Amino acid sequence: MKYRKRLLVLDDEPDIGEFVRDVAIESGYDAMVSADPEMFPSVYTNDMDVVVLDLMMPGTDGIEIIRFLAECGSNSSIILISGYNAGVLHSAQELASEHGLHVIGTLTKPIRYVELEQLLETAPALITARRKSDPGLFEKPGIDEFIEALENGQIIPHYQPQLDFASRALIGVEALVRWEHPRWGVLPAGLVLDLAREADLLGELTTSVLNQSLIQCRKWQDAGLKTLVAINMSADIFKDLQIPKMLEDELYKHRLDPSQIILEVTESALMQELVKSLDTLTRLRMKGIALSIDDFGTGYSSLVQLHRIPFSEMKIDRSFVINALSDEEALAIVKITIMLGHELGMKVVAEGIENQRTWDLLLSLGCDAAQGYYIAKPMPGDELLMWARSHSAALI
Repeated sequence: MKYRKRLLVLDDEPDIGEFVRDVAIESGYDAMVSADPEMFPSVYTNDMDVVVLDLMMPGTDGIEIIRFLAECGSNSSIILISGYNAGVLHSAQELASEHGLHVIGTLTKPIRYVELEQLLETAPALITARRKSDPGLFEKPGIDEFIEALENGQIIPHYQPQLDFASRALIGVEALVRWEHPRWGVLPAGLVLDLAREADLLGELTTSVLNQSLIQCRKWQDAGLKTLVAINMSADIFKDLQIPKMLEDELYKHRLDPSQIILEVTESALMQELVKSLDTLTRLRMKGIALSIDDFGTGYSSLVQLHRIPFSEMKIDRSFVINALSDEEALAIVKITIMLGHELGMKVVAEGIENQRTWDLLLSLGCDAAQGYYIAKPMPGDELLMWARSHSAALI
């Protein structure tokens, strides 16, 4: 029996709640509406895949509901909505994230059908997904199972294309970790990374994804596809002063040019043992390996990092890109980031391109490269090769 994702919308305005429910049903969800925040704890269950939450409600407000979801250890994907103030939405999103909740997007009222539909289509339901043939809940794999999977090659990269805005040509891919679980199917990066942190194996996971990506890059090149591969790196990796030489040797072994890979690192991660990181990162750049600052704008010392570290690329965090059409503050951040990146001689990549309108907006703002579900979902290496050939043929 095929599992249908479950959604609960909480909004004290019945017409909005019913609108969200109807869009969810059209998107393949089993959906229900609650208009009474006081009753939310009695209707919410931890197997809910998505919760759509209005912030401004009489009595119990959305912030109190966020606190409740955190206290009960919710794994639901959350969409926040409000007709009050974009700044409040931002603050609520930050609060929920600090609580460990997974906010996949925010919407301002009046809610646009297309934007809601896009969020629902990309909502990751795997973590709370039910067994395909068993009504019991999905059981999160443990650390021992994760270690075994890492050793046995079940943890692999999937690759998401990046396109040049001006030409729409494929210019690179990002390697995104996935777990090909024999029972549950493909499990997402968030679950894999959480287990790697618990097991203190982020460095080993990063090395595995790096090595697999280099092997895949060589296979693509032998098949006639030469493209750049962006690989997310754990901060622990950059503390190792031997990494530049090791990576140089691996590139030589696979007959790859250093310009074919770009290492992505989040800005906040680099604050750990910054002196060692600076040593390693500078030597990597001297060897011709590009560096990307990922999720730009979400850290607390962005400008300091840009001044200190020789980045060649900047990635705008998807939360700003997704909300740029409806949120003036998000749009301002996107504009300033593109301008800053170009002033510093960096390529600017926009993550989270989910529809044509967002593509058109970022193109008009002069962004260099695009990545998101509007272009393609992450896919295994052999599928990426077929996708690239099909995409190239479509451009002719």
